[in-house]
Amino acid sequence: MNGGRIEIFEGDITKLAVDAIVNAANRTLLGGGGVDGAIHRAAGKELLEECRALGGCRDGEAKLTRGWRLPAKYVIHTVGPVWRGGNAGEAETLAACYRNCLAIAAKRGFESVAFPAISTGVYRYPREEATAIAVREVRDFLAANAVPARVVFVCFDARTRAAYEAALA
Repeated sequence: MNGGRIEIFEGDITKLAVDAIVNAANRTLLGGGGVDGAIHRAAGKELLEECRALGGCRDGEAKLTRGWRLPAKYVIHTVGPVWRGGNAGEAETLAACYRNCLAIAAKRGFESVAFPAISTGVYRYPREEATAIAVREVRDFLAANAVPARVVFVCFDARTRAAYEAALA
């Protein structure tokens, strides 16, 4: 899969010892439900304090913090789009999330970065469409950049894993 640079992992993103994990955050960056809440709980109160100083984040953008108590050294926070039927720029915003996170990883020289399935939870982005966008953006970025050397798509469940496997096939 892309020269061995792309992997799929089914499990808890907060347990991965990578350079950076991506947080599917809300605009405040102050924690929430799903993967966002799990990352904040695992990282500890220091992450919340660092996020408060960032002043939030706009949809499609990305911001970097330390990983604090996580095995990952850093967290790249990005705000994915809420699904509104597909005609409100959702695909471009979701693609921008991946591009901006990867740009931060490359600029910092991160060898490994792990992504959750951005926007597929409470933001209701259709899983198959979201994973196809994720795979396309990561493949395009890796084709043009030497780092990160490893990108992991982290799946919360078997249905998400199957969607990534289909998108990568």
